[in-house]
Amino acid sequence: MTKEASSPLLAVDDLSVAFRSGDTVNTVVEGVSFHVDAGETVALVGESGSGKSVSALSVLQLLPYPAASHPSGSIRFDGEELLGADDRALQGVRGNDISMIFQEPMSSLNPLHTVERQVSEGLKLHQGLRDEAARERTIELLDRVGIKNAEERLRSYPHQLSGGQRQRVMIAMALANRPKLLIADEPTTALDVTVQAQILRLLVELQAELGMGMMFITHDLGIVRRLASRVYVMQGGKVVEEGKVSEVFSNPQHPYTQMLISTEPSGAPISTPEEAASPTLAADDLKVWFPIKRGVLQRTVDHIKAVDGIDIAIRQGETLGIVGESGSGKTTLGLALLRLTDSKGAVRFDGADISGYGRKAMMPLRSDLQVVFQDPFGSLSPRMSVSDIIEEGLLIHQPNLSFDERDQAVVQALEEVGLDPETRFRYPHEFSGGQRQRISIARALVLKPRVILLDEPTSALDMSVQAQVVELLRDIQAKHNLAYLFISHDLKVVRALSHRILVMKDGKVVEAGDRDTIFDNPREDYTRELIAAAFDETMLTAAE
Repeated sequence: MTKEASSPLLAVDDLSVAFRSGDTVNTVVEGVSFHVDAGETVALVGESGSGKSVSALSVLQLLPYPAASHPSGSIRFDGEELLGADDRALQGVRGNDISMIFQEPMSSLNPLHTVERQVSEGLKLHQGLRDEAARERTIELLDRVGIKNAEERLRSYPHQLSGGQRQRVMIAMALANRPKLLIADEPTTALDVTVQAQILRLLVELQAELGMGMMFITHDLGIVRRLASRVYVMQGGKVVEEGKVSEVFSNPQHPYTQMLISTEPSGAPISTPEEAASPTLAADDLKVWFPIKRGVLQRTVDHIKAVDGIDIAIRQGETLGIVGESGSGKTTLGLALLRLTDSKGAVRFDGADISGYGRKAMMPLRSDLQVVFQDPFGSLSPRMSVSDIIEEGLLIHQPNLSFDERDQAVVQALEEVGLDPETRFRYPHEFSGGQRQRISIARALVLKPRVILLDEPTSALDMSVQAQVVELLRDIQAKHNLAYLFISHDLKVVRALSHRILVMKDGKVVEAGDRDTIFDNPREDYTRELIAAAFDETMLTAAE
């Protein structure tokens, strides 16, 4: 087929996607059409389950065939039909002419391979680079996407990197072969706001340099407004509105688009009760240092100071927001406070010093100190039903409860987080991302804790679901007088939920204060940079 001069780089026409389970066929994408021109950024937006990612995965045919099928449609890249192409043709396109950045890097990166091996694999396959040349190019890519000490990170495995660092490795892999088209599926979800701004600027620079087309899938409408020239809005597997970003955002026609644009986490944290005489959870001069070992004898030559001398306190009914860039020590601080990682310094719960408690001594306190993790899909066992997941803590901490009492507790927890109790015998993969996060919250709530560590609980959720989860967390906090340690890179969510805020950088607290003071009158340049990156709508200007 000869490509016409006016034809788009990517053209998807009347695409449908169906999944077969036994004798049941479920159509999840129906009659979707969109196109991307060379050098253009097109955004695909919509809530979880709208069909965005399925449509994107169809371009490279990465769906689970033969369970998945395409009852109709055409996918043309550079004038050539991809739908139904043989494996050899697709392998020549994947990771070379078309690259994809996936939403969940921990699930997409091989846990058994080093960063160097995973980034250089595509370079060796498509460009034929030998080890030394591939290594140099890998270091260059890692450095360009903002990974510090890139050469030292070559031997790291995915579990040794922070969430933001893992996503940057994915971006380096996708850009390695200078693709003509980049499909970015929530590429900045795991990144803090300043690095998000850097990555978006990097993508804009590379796009201009390579003439690369980009299809950007995101729930963050602020990014769409800054980055994309055109937008397609999806709901229920169909495109319900499309057009130039400036026109769609200023005058949305479809009610669903209007809802998406008007919905984002907002409001203020709940009113706190009278200040308690002493904090529920506190720490003095808390340190978490990881040794750096080198040589044949693996002697300690230095330390990574993930948490370096921090004082912290939180009271019942209060939310303490902890913000900072990836690698600043936010999550490590939270884990140290809950005695989930080794640390030095005093940690007090209800006035008692628990810093010397071992696993056995901490066990009775675990029901009071619960965690909701960043990635609900990774933290929920795929082999356990929702009922089994939620009641697991009851079996450990309240073994005398009968089956009916445990089941009633599970039902109550699901009702509190707004899920139908009748779904408790289903498995995690049968729920959307927002529903899985509600299940994670229910798992923590069922034990009636006093403190919950919320580690990026909304980062993987679309905007409207974020707003729902924030409201849910407010309601639960007011009802149970819970203390929240809220770790997030999303300052809009932090502002909506937190009473006080700690700003961290390189393992230290650089600024701390109440919510209004931090956001309205920050003292430190670093804090001002974080706030500007989160709220400055002029960070990027999309090409018209």
